[in-house]
This record gives sequence, structure tokens and C-alpha cells, in this order.
Amino acid sequence: LKSTSLDQGRGLHNPAMPNTTYCKVWATTDEVKQLPSEHFLTAYMVVLALIGLTLLILVRSLRPQDVRRLLREAGVALHKVANTAREIERKVFHLCGLLVPLTYQVLLLYRFDKAFCVRILWTITLVGVGSDLMRVYVPFVQRNWPLKSILREKEQNQLCGGSYFSLGCTLAIHLFDPGIAMTSIIFLVLGDLSAALIGRSFGQSVCSMKVGPGGKKSVEGSIGMFLCCFVFGCTIFSQVHLREYAVFIASLTATLVELYEPFGINDNVSIPVLSSLALTFGFKRTFSCEPTRSPLLWYAQNG
Repeated sequence: LKSTSLDQGRGLHNPAMPNTTYCKVWATTDEVKQLPSEHFLTAYMVVLALIGLTLLILVRSLRPQDVRRLLREAGVALHKVANTAREIERKVFHLCGLLVPLTYQVLLLYRFDKAFCVRILWTITLVGVGSDLMRVYVPFVQRNWPLKSILREKEQNQLCGGSYFSLGCTLAIHLFDPGIAMTSIIFLVLGDLSAALIGRSFGQSVCSMKVGPGGKKSVEGSIGMFLCCFVFGCTIFSQVHLREYAVFIASLTATLVELYEPFGINDNVSIPVLSSLALTFGFKRTFSCEPTRSPLLWYAQNG
């Protein structure tokens, strides 16, 4: 499409068109779809959370031997079945994390403002981290901790992933627009779950190259996480024009952060924060010619 300045030189300027002196007119106003609506996001989060919790209940209801049998039938190598079954038992609990963006969206729908939600989250995070510290340093609490069966060995004497998850969600919701924050939390919950389960099940089966610190992660797991994040990101912003560019950048960022854990920061914190930054950057670049259509204005227009 021709730039506005060129149209003006030919006497073809249309006053109805936006002022894009330094940008190309990449789409007309009619071609640019509306931002994600409150009701669309609410319905999306409800359906996603229900599916996730249903899967959690189904998996928890299976006997260990049934889980191993299903894994063998799915093509998982025999020597990987036991480790994969243990990883499923531990990781499937993470699907409860989908309740965070769902609750946030429902509160916004009922006209609770972002500041109120942030105060609640910081309260929950501080209480949760304080309780986890007691688990680490108070023997009585450590012996009677209700979720100690799903803790990794390295988490027995340090903060568990749940504390970092709560902190990461709180920072994302505090610092970024609601649609961006909710998407980054879904990247963390479902993307990290995909990487772990696909990596455990099929890691180094197709590509023998070891990746990540110490070569402990697989190309298959990273590809699985990227595709999971990209698909969910595109569906969340399905009403947004050129969504795939910002979602691609954010999905790649989340995958690389999970793979390498930069600066030694737990990925439960770094994935939501850095993928939110990537989404924000991507949408700002994409909508530089149509800033009023940017999904970054979601909260201002719907809050």
C-alpha cells in the first residue's frame, strides 16, 4: 500500500484515513478487528480452566499402573515410562494455576479494578512465601506439610516452585495490562507443562542433541512448549489484527527462558515477566500505525 505522504503528493489524500506520515497504511480501519472483549476473555478463561481441571481430576483418578499402560500405548519408550509417570503426577497439579487468570478476569468483569486485584495477589504471595519459609526452617511444619509428596528433592530445603509461581503471576499482573498478563501466565502453566511432559516422554528420540544447562533438556520439549504457547497466544488474541507477530516473539522468549533460565532466576518468575515484556514490545511495534487499535489499550477501554 502507498504511504500517506505519497497520496498527498498525488492529491489523493483521504481525510478519513489516520495520520500516518511516517508509517505505511498497512490496513484500513474496517480491516482491523476489535480488541478482545471482556466476555470473550472470560469465556476463554472459563473453558480453559474447566478443561484443565477436568484433566487434573481424570489423571489423579487413574491408578499408577493405568498411567504407565497409557504411556506405553502412546509410544513412550519403556525406559522412560516410570520417570514420565512420576513427572505427570507432579506436573499435572500445576493445571490449578489456570485459576489465577480466570479469577483475575472474573474480578475485572465484575468491575473490581486492577489495583484491588494486585493488593489481593501481593497478600496471597506474601502469606504463601512466609508459609513456605516456615516449611523450610520449622521442623514441625516441614513434617506436616500437606503437599510434600509433590516436592522435588531439591525443593525439600528451599522455596518450592509454588512460591515462585505466585511471585511471577503477581509481578506480571502488577506490571502489565490484563490481557498481556493473563496470556503470559498461560504460557507459564501450559507451556512449561508441555515442555516437561514432551521432554520426558520423547526427549532425544528424534533429535539426539542435548540442550540447556548441563544438557538436561531436549529439543522436542522446547518445540512442544513453543507450539503450545503460540497456539494459545493466537487464540487469546484471535480478534486482534497481526497478532501472530507479537505472539511469535513472546512464545520464543518464553521457550528460551524455560530452556536456559537466564540470570539464574527461577523460570516461574522469569517466564511470565519476560514473555509479558515480549508481548508488549511486539504489539507496540505492530500497532505503531494504528495505536488506537493496540491490545495494550484493553484495560483503558474496558476497565
